[in-house]
Amino acid sequence: MQEPELHDLSDDADYAASQKYGSASMMRTDSGKHSSSSEHEGAEVVYTKDNVTIHPSMLASERISGRLRLIKQGSSLFMTWIPYKGQNSNARVSEKDRILYTIRGVPLTEVRSIRRHTPALGWQYIIVVLATGLAFPPLYFYNGGVKEFLATIKQHVFIVRSAEDANVFLVNDFQNPLQKTLSSLEIPRALSIGSEPSTSFSVGESSVDENQERTSEDVQNDNTTISQYNERQRQKNYDPARDLSIQVLEKFSLVTKFARETTSQLFRDGHSNGYGGIGRRSNSLSSLDYPSQKASDDSNKVSDKSPVPQDPLEFDKNSLVWGKPRQPPLESAEWYTFLDSEGRIMDSEALRKRIFYGGVEHKLRKEVWPFLLGYHAYDSTYAEREYLKAMKKAEFETVKKQWQSISPEQARRFTKFRERKGLIDKDVVRTDRSISFYDGDDNPNVNLLHDILLTYSFYNFDLGYCQGMSDLLSPILFVLGDESESFWCFVKLMERLGPNFNRDQNGMHSQLFAITKLVEMLDSPLHNYFTQRDCLNYFFCFRWVLIQFKREFEFDKTLRLWEVLWTHYPSEHLHLYVCVAILKRYRSKIIGEQMDFDTLLKFINELSGQINLDAVVRDAEALCICAGENGVACIPPGTPPSLPIDDGLLYPQQELDEIL
Repeated sequence: MQEPELHDLSDDADYAASQKYGSASMMRTDSGKHSSSSEHEGAEVVYTKDNVTIHPSMLASERISGRLRLIKQGSSLFMTWIPYKGQNSNARVSEKDRILYTIRGVPLTEVRSIRRHTPALGWQYIIVVLATGLAFPPLYFYNGGVKEFLATIKQHVFIVRSAEDANVFLVNDFQNPLQKTLSSLEIPRALSIGSEPSTSFSVGESSVDENQERTSEDVQNDNTTISQYNERQRQKNYDPARDLSIQVLEKFSLVTKFARETTSQLFRDGHSNGYGGIGRRSNSLSSLDYPSQKASDDSNKVSDKSPVPQDPLEFDKNSLVWGKPRQPPLESAEWYTFLDSEGRIMDSEALRKRIFYGGVEHKLRKEVWPFLLGYHAYDSTYAEREYLKAMKKAEFETVKKQWQSISPEQARRFTKFRERKGLIDKDVVRTDRSISFYDGDDNPNVNLLHDILLTYSFYNFDLGYCQGMSDLLSPILFVLGDESESFWCFVKLMERLGPNFNRDQNGMHSQLFAITKLVEMLDSPLHNYFTQRDCLNYFFCFRWVLIQFKREFEFDKTLRLWEVLWTHYPSEHLHLYVCVAILKRYRSKIIGEQMDFDTLLKFINELSGQINLDAVVRDAEALCICAGENGVACIPPGTPPSLPIDDGLLYPQQELDEIL
């Protein structure tokens, strides 16, 4: 099959118009300010734009504005975004958060694409996606300048518009014909990084102060950023991301130094003091007990070489029962005590609490899961549920016929359909084939899995299909059996977890950011260790969050964990506390053996099948209770699995009036 043709930006009217301005206008305003810096570094600032803003959450008070730059050094182009400090900064945003989001010296050789968004209401913004597949937070241009930004990049690197999406621009810094050939074959860029010439140029900066110029001392302090980056690049020997046999979901959790060095700016402090100076916010936790690690699958063998700081929650052992003990699963006889004569659930909170502590007997899951997933309302009657099933079955069949009716002739002209169907075809034949329900050739349940996923890609065409969705659907189909009901329960699940698969990865970033904050609050020594070891991006938790620990537990234990998480008791974000609980259970081993980023990734992956589920759920509950309102404050609004915030609430009325 021929690859779709890529169109050069010269055919774009926006860029044709912007060429008469070029990038010179961007430089004139600051040419005096940066000339000394550029001369000192042997570099040239080719683009500068002020009031480019990151929105860490939906709250206007938490927005962080800064200066975006493109800086040329030899044949290399670097991008930086430095937040403001001083008069033009947001007083409500902490210095720590400004540092956390700073983007320092990202080479355009490691950028895969730039997506341009032009909403009908609001500001234009871009999303920069790295070659690793990870993305920086959206950059909002309050005063315009997206066209000039892309036009400037075009002047210095190879950039083309994607034929599949007119708002996506593919970026490559081709140094030779071989690199261009490798890129066209979609071989990872890491394969040829080692052959490219290195530079010793720094574009790193401290926060931009609008009231004073940078001194030569400031410049010299910045000289380490790119030089250190290049030194680390020369030292690389092996990167699992270069192995083409590694499947996509494995790459998510096996992000190594190559990915870390170009993306961890989102989650780390570039200064030497890191977060070490931040005071603990766990004063109220001083009397809480954290369970000691006993000899089991969760035991920690601590190296004698490195002392391990005490867990801040491990104090008075008699002051609190750490998490409540698990109970037997909910059985049919008890289930019916929650229902009235017409089938309504009389006390949904009591039911959810009961399921949280004991789970559900397997044969009863088919009846209970649709309530937990929101497909059935807790106050619905037997008759109303039967009517809903009939109506939804007809709706499902209507959507399913949309793709079933596509002829081979149509399919040849329907690139999105071919791509999504191809991905689904490949994924379903390797999803949970070790369990009998999906085992064997020509298994009808595998066909059902395929049809539901393809139907969902038509039902939610914007999101479509992404690898990992089959992992989320498989247990639902296994439990419910019925094609239509499985589809609609999957729809309900994806309403909450869909942001995990968005192109801009905001859903994943917000959850990893929340884990960072929770670890900092609940175990500051562990957080400080991750800071020292350059692990603050928490990408080792990526697979846990993306598919809800599906690869970390046996299939039957995954069913138990999911129904516990779906109760949203004691928090709808309990999965984040599960992440913290797992890290805390192995903190002694992590710190004692002085694990660096790559060692930690390997260790986390090898935990699969080794984690004590009941113990971790108990720990997560206790951590959630300990964190209280402070824990809630660590989690940005709209973080999955929260239902998405209505777009109408994105802008306060005052801002809407200004825009209109």
